Amino acid sequence: MYIPTFDDVKAAHARIMPYIHRTPVLTSSYFNSLAGAELFFKCENFQKASAFEVRGASNAVFGLDEKTAQKGVATHSSGNHALSLTYAAGCRGIPVTVVMPRTAPETKKAAVRGYGGTGVECEPSTSSREAVFAEVVAQSGADFVHPYNNHRVIAGQATCSKELIEDIGDLDAVVAPIGGGGMISGSCLTLSNIAQNTKIYAAEPVNADDACRSFKSGHIIADDAPETVADGLKVPLKELTWHFVSNHVEGILLATEQEIIDAMYLTWQRMKIVIEPSSAVPLATILKNKQLFVGKRVGVILTGGNGDLKNLPWMQKKH
Repeated sequence: MYIPTFDDVKAAHARIMPYIHRTPVLTSSYFNSLAGAELFFKCENFQKASAFEVRGASNAVFGLDEKTAQKGVATHSSGNHALSLTYAAGCRGIPVTVVMPRTAPETKKAAVRGYGGTGVECEPSTSSREAVFAEVVAQSGADFVHPYNNHRVIAGQATCSKELIEDIGDLDAVVAPIGGGGMISGSCLTLSNIAQNTKIYAAEPVNADDACRSFKSGHIIADDAPETVADGLKVPLKELTWHFVSNHVEGILLATEQEIIDAMYLTWQRMKIVIEPSSAVPLATILKNKQLFVGKRVGVILTGGNGDLKNLPWMQKKH
């Protein structure tokens, strides 16, 4: 297992710059007063494809040699990595096939089609996803770009926190969502090299808390098909992301479904920006655990903005 280094991160940043946005960092006096801390929101919802995953996907695609690239790339994803890989493959002009759960938000399925990708649906479980994907790769010979258990992907995701520290300076803590662990691993990779005093917290839904249970038990615990409004955080850790989580994360904080929805609603209402439910989990956990962050400078990574605008969670029955 190759563990990416900070040299890989710097190389990734140079490689992907033509294909990504250097996203802004926003602040909110309202949320600062609510949290009792100074919060800095890294807005990956303004990224290409409205998702941080474009960073890792672009690094993976443009890191392939020409012979491998011509066979195309393939992946399985609940949405954001799927449309990000499709975007990156389109920029390079190579084919891409994506296995997506049939329950993935329609907005993400439409984005994959819009970028020219081929979508193949599976049942909403990790086992179904991986089984259907194995058939796709066997037929096409495409290069497998795992959504997070991939050193090029993690090096790409690490450029997000690199930009955050370069733009804002020293932070006491950074909070990012955790599902499979790609973004949190990238954050660990960067911060452990250039901001070693910054504590790293992962934020996770109570309804999909396998990373938290893994962290407490000291080994990976994988749930097959958890149910949560934060659809991007349903997948389990893998060996590469577990390496970073187990070695560098300070703690994993949990939020209920209603706390996630409330944080998402408040962000839309007070900051006037569109974020998806997974992006709201860090803020929800900060507001729930104010004692950890009071008086501190805290980076908050808003990972994406691909929510289903026709099916917003606060318009549904209370969770």
